[in-house]
Amino acid sequence: MTAPTPRPDAWTAVSLGLLAVLAVLLLLPLLGGPLPSPWVVAALLLARLGVQVLRARTDERLRRPASWAFDLILIGLLFYTLANPPVR
Repeated sequence: MTAPTPRPDAWTAVSLGLLAVLAVLLLLPLLGGPLPSPWVVAALLLARLGVQVLRARTDERLRRPASWAFDLILIGLLFYTLANPPVR
């Protein structure tokens, strides 16, 4: 008898879902769709960072400060771009 395949926990599924939504939003302009709002992209990245921190509270192997720092840098750059729009 084979062992059942392990299923991801709920936070892992939420994190994967957020990444999938982010990927679709960022691929839409390449397929001729509209540009996503930078506010939506920043909100999705912030939500994903929150999920990563929640997952790390339960599993010590998931504590990856370099990954969190990369997400924070991306979010900071998005907010900087939103605060200083290009002059036309």
